[in-house]
Amino acid sequence: MPAQKHAPKKVVLAYSGGLDTSIILKWLQTEYGCEVVTFTADLGQGEELEPARAKAELLGIKPENIHIEDVREEFVRDFVFPMFRANALYEGLYLLGTSIARPLISKRLVEIAAECGADAVAHGATGKGNDQVRFELSAYALNPDIKVIAPWREWDLTSRTRLLEFAEANQIPIAKDKRGEAPFSVDANLLHTSSEGKVLENPGDEAPDYVYQRTVDPEAAPNVPEMVEITFEKGDAVAINGEALSPATILTRLNELGGKHGVGRLDLVENRFVGMKSRGVYETPGGTILLEAHRGIEQITLDSGAGHLKDSIMPRYAELIYNGFWFSPEREMLQALIDKSQENVSGTVRIKLYKGSARTVARWSDASLYSEAHVTFEEDAGAYDQTDAQGFIQLNALRLKLLAARKRRLG
Repeated sequence: MPAQKHAPKKVVLAYSGGLDTSIILKWLQTEYGCEVVTFTADLGQGEELEPARAKAELLGIKPENIHIEDVREEFVRDFVFPMFRANALYEGLYLLGTSIARPLISKRLVEIAAECGADAVAHGATGKGNDQVRFELSAYALNPDIKVIAPWREWDLTSRTRLLEFAEANQIPIAKDKRGEAPFSVDANLLHTSSEGKVLENPGDEAPDYVYQRTVDPEAAPNVPEMVEITFEKGDAVAINGEALSPATILTRLNELGGKHGVGRLDLVENRFVGMKSRGVYETPGGTILLEAHRGIEQITLDSGAGHLKDSIMPRYAELIYNGFWFSPEREMLQALIDKSQENVSGTVRIKLYKGSARTVARWSDASLYSEAHVTFEEDAGAYDQTDAQGFIQLNALRLKLLAARKRRLG
């Protein structure tokens, strides 16, 4: 049992309404004897959230202490879009769908705690994963005095059997499918779905078809390709097929298009921040299209020096997000550099969707740096003097010639 002298008086809990966070809610009440405030975020996970309100009320939470908020627009506008300006990929592949949602949840936990006079926040992340780090680093960055409670690191409910026994003893409703072994665990939001554990724990076994929830099998996708045009302003998508849309609506629409064509599946064994490797199956249909389109518009609007510098810092930027440092000064410094690079990243990209692929086939912009006059194989009307290349090559070859001469001289 936690030391009572350090027990908080009021805790804001990140609450999904599921079995685990319902057990945490009751555990906080019984172990700490504290008042609990719940926060449930609609991040576009595709689930009805009102049952979470009913479950919280059933467990004794006062209606004024139940917070259910639609944060989809804030999520995409202030977290997803800034990340996509960087073309961020963790370990070259992962679009950071879970990672980027945690700082927003932590931000609201801390804000609600300040609003209602709570002295602690709590989360349901286990002691083996990355999410505990992300939740807590974000919380401390926003309020260094906040107390963070992580029940999975404190309690003795270390098995599914013990969790179910605790639930039954405290009249916590248990869904029938929770009594058996869940086939895998899922985290979802508007950017992606993430599936881990159980049937996915052996990376030598192919993921079963039923793991995928947001995308059709690419082999079963339509036999006719579909074109979609995405318009950008300063690095952010603002319209689809000429229709201006809000950030969350754009991602929703791209999810529908990508899911229909089997776009955005990833089976990845990644390196967790806490030190172990884990296998996850991700579906990011809209994000995969968005990344391809953003790369496409950068190809004609971003200077080579700026683009190459931006690409060189991207792995560091992605790692910061994955490890939970969204609110760190170094991430904000990199963001300022990235955002500066996007001042002229505006225009439209045409993407071809077909059986699991999203491919740029055309792009145009008033801010384009592409010059047909300079690259044409036809007469260029003096736009480029090819004889200039000789001196350019000789200057760049000088050090290589000196190295070769030394090697020959020394044998």
